[in-house]
Amino acid sequence: MKVFAVAFMMVLLFSACVSNVYFGKVHAASMWNQTYGGSNDEYGYSVVETSDGGYTIAGETLSYGAGNTDVWLIKTNATGTVQWNQTYGGTSLDNGLSVVETSDGGYIVAGYTVSFGAGGADVWLIKTNATGTAQWNQTYGGPNNDVGWSVVQTGDGGYAIAGRTDSYGAGGRDFWLIKTNATGTAQWNQTYGGPNDDQGVSMVKTSDGGYAIIGYTYSFGAGGHDVWLVKTNATGTVRWNQTYGGPNDDYGRFVVQTTDGGYMVASFTNSSGGEGYNFWLFKTDATGMVQWNQTYGGTGDDVVRSVVQTGDGGYAIVGVTDSYGSGSTDVWLVKTDSAGTVQWNQTYGGLSGDEGSLVVQTSDGGYAIAGFTWSYGAGLADVWLLKTDEYGIVPEAAWVILPLMLVATVSIFICKKKLLRKHSEVVKF
Repeated sequence: MKVFAVAFMMVLLFSACVSNVYFGKVHAASMWNQTYGGSNDEYGYSVVETSDGGYTIAGETLSYGAGNTDVWLIKTNATGTVQWNQTYGGTSLDNGLSVVETSDGGYIVAGYTVSFGAGGADVWLIKTNATGTAQWNQTYGGPNNDVGWSVVQTGDGGYAIAGRTDSYGAGGRDFWLIKTNATGTAQWNQTYGGPNDDQGVSMVKTSDGGYAIIGYTYSFGAGGHDVWLVKTNATGTVRWNQTYGGPNDDYGRFVVQTTDGGYMVASFTNSSGGEGYNFWLFKTDATGMVQWNQTYGGTGDDVVRSVVQTGDGGYAIVGVTDSYGSGSTDVWLVKTDSAGTVQWNQTYGGLSGDEGSLVVQTSDGGYAIAGFTWSYGAGLADVWLLKTDEYGIVPEAAWVILPLMLVATVSIFICKKKLLRKHSEVVKF
């Protein structure tokens, strides 16, 4: 079956390449890709389109900084050219997983640090000015490993961080929500979980002033790991929670509040949709009840990373595919209508492993995808930023994919590598 899937995707890629050559002359300024990195590994996990029309990417670098991995913040102009970059860290492991542009034109970065803090890994919050110079930083955690996956700026000028804690809570790992003031001092925190491992991965500030956190639970649900959505009020008290999944493993990865007050959850499932893991997109009402769900994928593992509601009321989902594309793993962007029906999809990558971490819809109606690539760039893994048009087309791909299509068709069967991280675990412990 995979032979047919690959053949089908080659036809799609050929069509995309023809489109790229034709439309690239008209839209080239808004369609491009750039890599950033040195001789070692660099990974991009989060991106925001900035108020000046450029982009800021948060991730980690092993090539630059103080030692081991450091948080890496890269600011580009509208065509992906670096304007500045900054590293933050010590001699151990430090990582930036989420970035937001703040109301004063600076940035807030959440992640984790093993270099500083109370012990193990601690949640790390870094506030910078508009050129990436750190203004302050704060760590939060206990003797074990605590990770900040997602950050938002709150209406009072403070910040909310969602992630996981091994130091506090009911047992194992628990969801952890921390609310700070404008200088990062914790005002309150809440844990959510049961006796087993429960991990919060993504958060959105909701229209009623509360928070919605998505992740996965091994303490509750139908079996294995289940997707878990927790809705709180403004002080972190649980209003309601829902689990979603089947007898196998299902992981929640990203949540957005939709224009009707409900929620769109991007997840991946091994309980339904076919072989391996599949992208799993489901829409809930304002109380977390499922209104519809769709799976997308092939015979390999297809793992979702993020989702955004688009201007036309549909959704764009990004992640990594082991079923389609030109090589080992490729970035996969799927665009759906408001009911989850696929309108188009695109893969991006070369013969080695390439992954998409986060997608945003840009002010021109296209998409910006942050991730990392082993196929291109200066060294091993490099941060990869792709800017597409409204149909997911990147014209530069035309000059790369056409010569490699025959090679990819053969090599995909004889040197396939399993590079994707199935559980979205980018921490090193």
